[in-house]
Amino acid sequence: MEKVTPFLMFQDGKAEEAMNYYISLIEDSEIKSITRYGANEAGDEGTVMLAAFSLKGQEFMCIDSNVTHQFSFTPSFSIYVTCDTEKELDDLYQKLNEDGVERMPLDNYGFSRKFGWTDDKFGVSWQLNLP
Repeated sequence: MEKVTPFLMFQDGKAEEAMNYYISLIEDSEIKSITRYGANEAGDEGTVMLAAFSLKGQEFMCIDSNVTHQFSFTPSFSIYVTCDTEKELDDLYQKLNEDGVERMPLDNYGFSRKFGWTDDKFGVSWQLNLP
């Protein structure tokens, strides 16, 4: 086994927008590769057939689904981020929560100084922690 990589499937051609959004929020992050659908291929031309990006060294893969599914992301799988400062946590939470769904507002829940859980505007779930 070479490695294990989280894989995100976006609908409605949102994969590239989501990747660009995530790397703009988290420093030391980048899009590593993008392969796009061409003319007369299974997906809409120009959408993401397969992409790789990293957030603070954690690699992810993603696609734009060329099939409409009756499901999307679920909060039972989330991206867990340990923040260094309260300002970093507050800023990231505020940005990820814009047009999203707040699951647990920022607060001290006893297991950390400050914690929050939100689904972003793409439906991806994030847990942010300040230990």
